[in-house]
Amino acid sequence: MPVLQIEHLTKDYGHNRGVFDVTFQVEKGEVYGFLGPNGAGKTTTIRHIMGFSRPLLGYTLVNGLNSWERASDIQKNLGYLPGEIALPESLTGTQFIKMMADLRGINDMTHTNYLISKFELNPAGSLKRMSLGMKRKLAIVTAFMHNPAILVLDEPTSGLDPIMQSVFIEFIKEEKEKGKTILLSSHIFNEIDATCDKISMIKDGRLISTFTSDELRHNESKSFKFEFNSNEEFERFRIEVQSQKYIEVTSLKRHKNQAEVRVNDTDINMFISIISDYDLKFFSEIKFTLEDYFMKFYDRNSKTEGGANNNAIDRN
Repeated sequence: MPVLQIEHLTKDYGHNRGVFDVTFQVEKGEVYGFLGPNGAGKTTTIRHIMGFSRPLLGYTLVNGLNSWERASDIQKNLGYLPGEIALPESLTGTQFIKMMADLRGINDMTHTNYLISKFELNPAGSLKRMSLGMKRKLAIVTAFMHNPAILVLDEPTSGLDPIMQSVFIEFIKEEKEKGKTILLSSHIFNEIDATCDKISMIKDGRLISTFTSDELRHNESKSFKFEFNSNEEFERFRIEVQSQKYIEVTSLKRHKNQAEVRVNDTDINMFISIISDYDLKFFSEIKFTLEDYFMKFYDRNSKTEGGANNNAIDRN
């Protein structure tokens, strides 16, 4: 049985806002990436998982329990890190940590102190005067302090500096090694790419792609960049490539005599045979990244057919 199960979740706020027929599952011990820009529907989905909002259609389950009906039971062994931090400004960080420890019945503060040290949190100051980064660290500590088996993290590194972002990524890897089940919602490609086993991309409230990290790393489509030694060679390629439908031209820069193309694995040998007929200054493969895959769905001008897309040629 999946630890997190989201089935046909729909919440329509009108004017195409909300989530629509969202379905995915997170298995035990899996780090699941939920990728999309702000406003795509990530937080709405998470609020339903947490039991903060009632679905219009569909449902969410955590360990088989309905999120809306059993929210208090679910949250006992779940760590939640919200995207927007709202803390009681009348308290100090130390007082807030103690309050959360009391609510969760934590008597041994060893793990909490480890988290405070790891994330270089100074909790002594007033929450009202804390920086956004320090508030984020405090939220991380209190989300993880009871050592939950399930973690639901919404934009977890927002407000952290690059060093702390790296610390957080390493920490997630440690939690994964312990067998924790983690849903990580983010628009930051490197933290999703570095930690997640499976990824779902959401756009305008709808899932547009679900895949494993291994599928992405072993993508059958390869990209290449090369530069011609003369403008004549560049122009010859520009004309001749239009008849090669298996070569997708993603960029043509006339002022640099450079081209970028995408070719399927099965056509690599044929492509190499053709390109070797040109006088090149350099030729290299471009590593396919999560960001590339993401932009394939979000770039409204992209095409999947052979030849150059509408914006491929830089005419300057």
